[in-house]
Amino acid sequence: MDNDIFRRTYNDINERFCPFEKSILTNNCRCARAKRFCIAEREGVNCTADQAQSRCIELLDLLRMQARFALKTTDGHAALPHAKAMRVQVGGLRGLHAALSPEDEVPQQIENVDGVITAAIARFGNLGALPFQVIVQQITAYRGRRPFRDRR
Repeated sequence: MDNDIFRRTYNDINERFCPFEKSILTNNCRCARAKRFCIAEREGVNCTADQAQSRCIELLDLLRMQARFALKTTDGHAALPHAKAMRVQVGGLRGLHAALSPEDEVPQQIENVDGVITAAIARFGNLGALPFQVIVQQITAYRGRRPFRDRR
């Protein structure tokens, strides 16, 4: 399938995109609000609730701004390469989990993105009040899948 046609169809079908789509499709996260769909042989994820999507977008924006140094980037709004986007998404959610439950081991897979974000808002009051120092540590520590040549 032509990439331009795929993008147009994707945008037509996915009226409420999931900001954590990359991490959900790579099985690093799950979400109670996520719904998978297929176009040809490709998968996508959309969100089933407007409020949940806006919370996720707000969190990702804050994570990107707070992690600029760790990501070695100065522009918090430019598109990130896949590996850095994964660091923000997966590392950020793991950091949020660590901030909520410092006595627990950080899980490899976040079971419910919306649940973790909702719990963080309930505990810290709003997303701007999160302990970003703890969260950015997990963003820095996250290492995605290594290239095949490095696995030997």
